[in-house]
Amino acid sequence: EVQLVESGGGSVQEGGSLRLSCVWSGYTYSSHCVAWFRQAPGKEREGVAVIYTTAGSTYYANSVEGRFTISQDNADDTVYLQMNSLKPEDTAVYYCAADFCIGARYEALSVDEYTYWGQGTQVTVSS
Repeated sequence: EVQLVESGGGSVQEGGSLRLSCVWSGYTYSSHCVAWFRQAPGKEREGVAVIYTTAGSTYYANSVEGRFTISQDNADDTVYLQMNSLKPEDTAVYYCAADFCIGARYEALSVDEYTYWGQGTQVTVSS
């Protein structure tokens, strides 16, 4: 069974930073992506960043480009999301997801591409 567990959320003032972690287990495919999504109250879940773990390539949503960085630690089966220059509009529940993929591309930020999801971690940015 594939399991993903997010952590690292919390409350921070505008301009601050947080680092989210996603620890995954039970996923044996080498050609897979791990992606971060977020969902604010009353809004649809949107893709934030994705990493193609086989090659380490990444792709970001325009709204976070230059502020967020996704990375991986294969030894610990962990994917991170470093979030800098946080804005109030970044407030949301952040989820990590994993599934087979062939590259970090626009399509890999679609919720329909993923079967396995974590429980979510709350990020709140105050102005």
